[in-house]
This record gives sequence, structure tokens and C-alpha cells, in this order.
Amino acid sequence: MKVGMISLGCPKNLVDSEVMLGLAEQAGHTLTADAAEAEVLVVNTCAFIDKSKQESVDAILEMAELKKTGACKRLVVTGCLAERYRDELRDQIPEIDALLGTGEVPDIVKALGEGEGLAAPKQGRVSSLAGAGAVPMTLHRRKARHQPLGSRAELPTYLYDAATPRHLATPRHYAYVKVAEGCDYTCAFCIIPRLRGHYRSRPAAEIVREAHQLAARGVKELLLISQDTTFYGNDLGERGALARLLRELNRVDGLEWIRLLYLYPTTVDDTMLEAMAESEKVCKYIDLPLQHASDAVLKRMKRPGTRKSYERLLENIRTRMPGAALRTTFIVGFPGETDADVAELEGFLDTVGFDHVGIFTYSHEEGTTAGGWDDDVPAAAKRKRRDRLMARQKGIVEAAQQARVGSRVRLLVDGPSPEHDLVLRARLATQAPDIDPLVYLTDCDPSTISAGQFLDAELVGARDYDLIARPLL
Repeated sequence: MKVGMISLGCPKNLVDSEVMLGLAEQAGHTLTADAAEAEVLVVNTCAFIDKSKQESVDAILEMAELKKTGACKRLVVTGCLAERYRDELRDQIPEIDALLGTGEVPDIVKALGEGEGLAAPKQGRVSSLAGAGAVPMTLHRRKARHQPLGSRAELPTYLYDAATPRHLATPRHYAYVKVAEGCDYTCAFCIIPRLRGHYRSRPAAEIVREAHQLAARGVKELLLISQDTTFYGNDLGERGALARLLRELNRVDGLEWIRLLYLYPTTVDDTMLEAMAESEKVCKYIDLPLQHASDAVLKRMKRPGTRKSYERLLENIRTRMPGAALRTTFIVGFPGETDADVAELEGFLDTVGFDHVGIFTYSHEEGTTAGGWDDDVPAAAKRKRRDRLMARQKGIVEAAQQARVGSRVRLLVDGPSPEHDLVLRARLATQAPDIDPLVYLTDCDPSTISAGQFLDAELVGARDYDLIARPLL
């Protein structure tokens, strides 16, 4: 049968989508990027925040329409939304033929062909996955309906391994690898532990084996992900496990860049930083979601540390890895947040000078600790605070980018720019795909430079967050 997939949400969810596509191919199904010709449609959903849930429900409803107008005979919903709202989805969207939660990824083959009453979906960005990579698909939005959190006692335990087939949906020169699944933290705003289960690390040998397999397929950049990547191995009582893993991956032939995403302030240690500094393939890139800088808000969020402890940690990182890029995310509008708390966060931005910052407005989620509190910051105030902080960050980054003009750099080419003719999109080692600004390559013949190619270039300009370069050929 022809199978099409819509994958929504974070890279962790994307890996699940790739595994399901790989299992479908292994079972003899063919993949298509055209939703109208798919005989089975799979929507892998996200349920992290309101916007993610809305996007997921919209995608499900849009694909349900193709059971009337397209070739679709079967609709399968998987991921976090299915894990969180299994019964509600089954009752309210009867077009769904099967539901798979986050721990039921291996059941996808059964769900494609028969599987009555199986589990459900998860968050994010919309794309149709098939062929050599991800093909964007535009969905027309429709009003969605949400009901309270469904009840399901058992937590997911699934964890894929190197023998599990994967159909990569990223460009062929980079790939995400989960080093662990689940989370043991109890952050007041987060539902993920209930959707993904307890933290469970993969064996290092399995991760290294998968890295060799991906390198043999042409992958140049490996992105290590989990809910808390720096906690890797701690659940197994293996201190220093991440540092040892980085050194082993650094020896994998074919890999050029190894990037860590989703670190945690209390589990970043000197052993890991030493391994990063000493491993030439490991990008000097720290992705450390801090969520806030006001001590009062951090305490209510049930987050570790204080503004001062964060500043000490970031200073230590920069001392051990001069020139390292710092990325973080913050939440504004958390219950009880005041103007003084926002001013504290604004001062933190000025003091640290992050390279990359994402700021999100708080989403009030049932099933979380904060979900039982009053959502007392108006939506308009949340947006105003976010916009104020992002404007401040934009000024910080613009000044830093202008200061880099004239320097020589090494770039990884991602491919042609869809916005500009005769321009290529590329990245520095300090820029992760999809979430960070880009480098635009001009004064070159795109037909002579391929995606996945590394080249030397000179930075010749800056535009807002992005940089402009010309190759040194």
C-alpha cells in the first residue's frame, strides 16, 4: 500500500516518524509524498502546548477529508496527542482507524493494515515524509475541539535500537539520533514525563553502531537528542557516560560534526565539557533551555538553580570552550510572573549575550502541576513580554553578527535557498538546522556546490539574524 506521513513537532518525534516509515518499507509498503495518492495516511502528532495540539488536530481533520476526496482508505494517528487524548480522539474523530501512543511505534505495520482500536499522536511542524527527504505539505486549518486529559495508567517504555529500520526524512547529510527517551524531572509546566515515560538511556555501543550506519549512508552531521541529553547514562548509574560516548563518536569515520541538543543546567559537568573541548568533531555549541532567570519564577517552575548559578555555569562553559555558541529558550507569562521578573530576565539577556534565544508564551496545560493554578497573566501581556524580550535579543545578535563581517569561516551547505535564485543556504558549526539563523552564500554557481559539502568562505555581510558569505574557491 502507498503510505504518506505528516510528522509534527520536535526532532525527537521526527525520529519516531522515521522509524515508522522504515518499518512500513520493511513490511513492503511504498512511501509517497503526495497525500492525495496515499492509501494510508499517518499523522504523528504533538501535544506539548496548546498551539501544538491545535496544529495536530487540524492536520488530522485535514487528512480525514482525504478519505472522501483522495485515495485514502485508512487514517492512523500516532504520537503524543494520541498518548494524551486517546479516548477523546476516538470518540470525536470517527474517521481515525487506528491510534498509536508514543510507546507503540513498533505496532505501526499492524495499524497500517488492520489494527482496530490501537493508540494515538504528537506536536509541531507539518511535513510529508517520503522519498529522500521531507517534502512540505500545506494544510488548511479548521477549528478543533479539545477535551480533558484522558486516563492511561501505564507509561511508555519503547526505545528503538540500531537494528530498527529508519527512513531518514532529513536531508541526507544530517540526521538526529536519540540517545535516550523519557524524562524524570517534574517541571511544573511540562507534560512530557506523562507522555514519554521515565528516562531510559540507550547502550553506548548501540548509539555508536547507529552512527557508523548513518555515516555509511552519507550523513556528515550527527545531532544527539533526548529530553535531557546531559542526563545520559545517569539512569544506569554510569557516571561520565556522555563524555565517553562523545569520544567514541569522534572516532567514527565519515562524520564531520557532532552536535548536542537539549542539555540541562544541573547535568552539564566538567567531564562532558572537557570531552567537547577535546573532540574536534563535536561542535562547540551549547543548547541549554533555562526557561527563566528570575529566582522566584524558577522556584515556582520547579526548575533547579538561580540566576547567579546559571551565570557561573555559562562563564565556566565559555572559559573551557572559548567561542562556544550558547542557545537557550525561555517561557514568559508563567503563573505569578511580574514585570519585575521580566526585567530580571531582560537583564540576564544583556549580561550573558546569548547567540540564539527562543522565547515562548506560557501554555496552561492540564495534568501538570501549574495546570492546577490560576493562569493569571493575560494572553496579551504574555505576547507583549515575549515581543519586548525578542526585540532586546535581536539588537544583541545584530551587533554580534556585524562584528563578524570580514572573518573567514567553514560552512556546511544545506542546499538552494527557496527565497533567492543563485543563493545557497549554509550553516556554521555554531548553527543547528531548522532552529537557528542561516548563512546565505552568494557570488557562486549553485550547480557546482552540493548539499552536504563543506567549504571555506568569507563573511561579507549581515542581515538581522542571518549572515551573508562568499565562498573562497
